[in-house]
Amino acid sequence: MKYANLALLVLFPVAWFAPLLRAGIALPLFGLSEISVISGLQSLWDSDVALALLVTFLAVFAPYMKTIGLALIHFGLLRRKALPALEILGKLAMADVFLIALYVVIVKGVGLARVETAWGLYLFTACILASIAIGWLSEPRAKRA
Repeated sequence: MKYANLALLVLFPVAWFAPLLRAGIALPLFGLSEISVISGLQSLWDSDVALALLVTFLAVFAPYMKTIGLALIHFGLLRRKALPALEILGKLAMADVFLIALYVVIVKGVGLARVETAWGLYLFTACILASIAIGWLSEPRAKRA
């Protein structure tokens, strides 16, 4: 379990730079632009700093802090009492995936743009879900029952 968690330390940065969505005008002649977590954050920093700070925390810092915290627990460098705080970080990170899904539904509903999900969205979602599962499996068995 601790090695799966360590793998997330590599997979999260890959997911941040991987294309989450392909978006463009709903006309067949125009190509689609790929949007990643990082490119989305760059655009947000130019237009809305407060939202950029929130999304940066949810998409980058929350999942990575949780992963580092779990690694510290697995290697005996942090007490298991920190698990509830790490669980909250995992839930906050999952909120970011729901935000992306909501944006896709809204844009598709308007019909002015074409949006396709890309492999990075699945990787990012899998990383978040794996982190939640590893956190849950790291709890003492008596607490889970």
